[in-house]
Amino acid sequence: MFKKVFRFIYKSILAFMLISVLWVLAYKWINVPATPLMIIRKLQSTEEVTTRHQWVPISKISKNLKLAVVCSEDQHFLEHSGFDTEAIQKAIDDHKNGKKLRGASTISQQTAKNVFLWPQRSWIRKGLESYFTFLIELLWSKERILEIYLNSIEMGDHIYGAEAAAEFWFNKTSQNLNTDEAAAIAAILPNPRKYLAYPPSSYIQHRKKWILLQMRNFGPFSISE
Repeated sequence: MFKKVFRFIYKSILAFMLISVLWVLAYKWINVPATPLMIIRKLQSTEEVTTRHQWVPISKISKNLKLAVVCSEDQHFLEHSGFDTEAIQKAIDDHKNGKKLRGASTISQQTAKNVFLWPQRSWIRKGLESYFTFLIELLWSKERILEIYLNSIEMGDHIYGAEAAAEFWFNKTSQNLNTDEAAAIAAILPNPRKYLAYPPSSYIQHRKKWILLQMRNFGPFSISE
């Protein structure tokens, strides 16, 4: 009996690993049609809603927005292998010193969570998030990770991806976002269902100014291979 259970668990783990690798590998070339979060938000809605989502290649997304989200969410994105150990340690130290526990997720981790997993926090989901983060860093380029991130994340209530956000907030394509508009969109990412990119609240205005300062000080930025 014990051997049968062990074999079942062993085969299940192997099957999961094979399927997950093939799934991640497929998205190296196939654009993500929808994410679990999009489906969950749709099912949770008590009224008829329109999901705004339009995929565009990274070459059609303003460099301003690419830089803004990197400066806002993960300034070591081009350097780390999926996990920012310095940010994680700082978050732990701040928590030990009585400060509010803050997230230290990288763009790679956020991409893994949004594309493959569910939003609720748990140790199981965090473990799977680390696993998928490892896979996408192994199998995708940094350019592809950022492309999928910018096309999949929530940027407003039922608004997903750069193109839909640019059209909704500023009535233009994501390719034509200027620096100020890009910073405004990046500023709402901590809670895009609560905050407005336009008109911005005093809190978002403050965050936008900080992001603009980071963008000016970031230095040369290129995501192309």
